[in-house]
Amino acid sequence: MLHFAPEQPLDSAPQPYAEALARLASIRHTLRLVDPFGGGPASDPSADEEIGMVWESASESKRRCFDMRSGRVVAGSAAALEALLAEQSEGREPNPAAAKKIAEEIRAGLEDVSRLMFGRVPSRPAFSDALPIAL
Repeated sequence: MLHFAPEQPLDSAPQPYAEALARLASIRHTLRLVDPFGGGPASDPSADEEIGMVWESASESKRRCFDMRSGRVVAGSAAALEALLAEQSEGREPNPAAAKKIAEEIRAGLEDVSRLMFGRVPSRPAFSDALPIAL
């Protein structure tokens, strides 16, 4: 006689680090959009996977800090991209120095959250100051 084990229902809840990885992916996507204006090397996307692995063992305070810092980078990146696109839609070329500064801030933000999750001392948080360069 055949006995089948009951099927386990699929766990539809997202993995605990899924939102963290989605944030990093959105920041990296913004960097790719800004990069043609600002130039320079992009950060390593394989670090996202490593952060996902570290996320499981991260303390609640470290996760909250990641949320706060990555949220600041997401908001700053979105505002900066919006400003660049507004310049283009008005028929003006975005200021290259501003675009370069934006790309640097996005890279710094990615590095900051990576340092935080891997236990290295983070530098100044990205987008902690308003961008001083006029677009």
